[in-house]
Amino acid sequence: MKIRLVLITTIIAVLLSSCKFDRKGDQGKFRITATTNIMADGVRSLVGDSAIVTPLMAVGVDPHLYKASQRDLDLLFDADLVVYHGLHLEGKMVEVLHKFSRTHEVIDVGAFLPPTLLISSPAFANTVDPHIWFDVKLWSLAMEQLKDAILEKKPEWTDYVNTNWEKYQTQLTALDQYTAHEIKKITNQGQVLITAHDAFSYFGKAYQIDVKGLQGLSTLSEPGLNDVSKLVNFIIERNIKAIFIEQSISPKAIKAVVEGCKRKGHDVVLAGPLYTDSLGEPEGPAGTYLGMVKTNVDAIVQNLKSK
Repeated sequence: MKIRLVLITTIIAVLLSSCKFDRKGDQGKFRITATTNIMADGVRSLVGDSAIVTPLMAVGVDPHLYKASQRDLDLLFDADLVVYHGLHLEGKMVEVLHKFSRTHEVIDVGAFLPPTLLISSPAFANTVDPHIWFDVKLWSLAMEQLKDAILEKKPEWTDYVNTNWEKYQTQLTALDQYTAHEIKKITNQGQVLITAHDAFSYFGKAYQIDVKGLQGLSTLSEPGLNDVSKLVNFIIERNIKAIFIEQSISPKAIKAVVEGCKRKGHDVVLAGPLYTDSLGEPEGPAGTYLGMVKTNVDAIVQNLKSK
């Protein structure tokens, strides 16, 4: 029995070591590790097949609550370049990334953005809302700055990356125009975008729609009964047609809002999910940044627009 156990352990160790060897020896390609899958998609849009881009966070993971694992540390140390969102989106990982940047190549994308374009957090002093990707123009600016930072490290990629950027910038401009056009269909009817947490402030500012979240910017704390009660009253007062769950957040609290509305005689649709802090499945309509934003916009308009 002991011999069999030793043999199984040895086989597993060999398989694991060979997998790691293959991963490191993948044609010697440049390796970029990005923290979120949204950021990883942006990086891929710039570098194309020049590098292998790997996100730390899987589909549906809430970055506010994410904790680094041993796998994450391996991906960080195996990378030739690490790209992270910044603006404290990664929560407890920020300290790890700061220390890591002392000895490794790291890009903090949020640091490129002018403070005047960022939305301050009313709940926490000296902090800002990190959800910049909901303003497509602001995301475009961040990606342009990221492009320049990558080319400083890899100038031999200049022609290829600039060509990719021109294509991506055109797509972002079209997406921004589409979003503005579609959202006007519901702002003209006085509708409000209500979600599980306060992730859409940039979206609201950019596309001139009122937004409201049951929770604050972070999902670290749970909303209380008073928060639910206030939101129920607001929904009834404004005659809101639908509220939205989010893909990376438990729907428990927002469902309590729906039940509270029903008890007061107001039916509100629980729609979504909207994709906020994570992309959808890679093969799905929200599997890229461009697809995620369009999927969200279409769901918002479909559920809030009067027939």
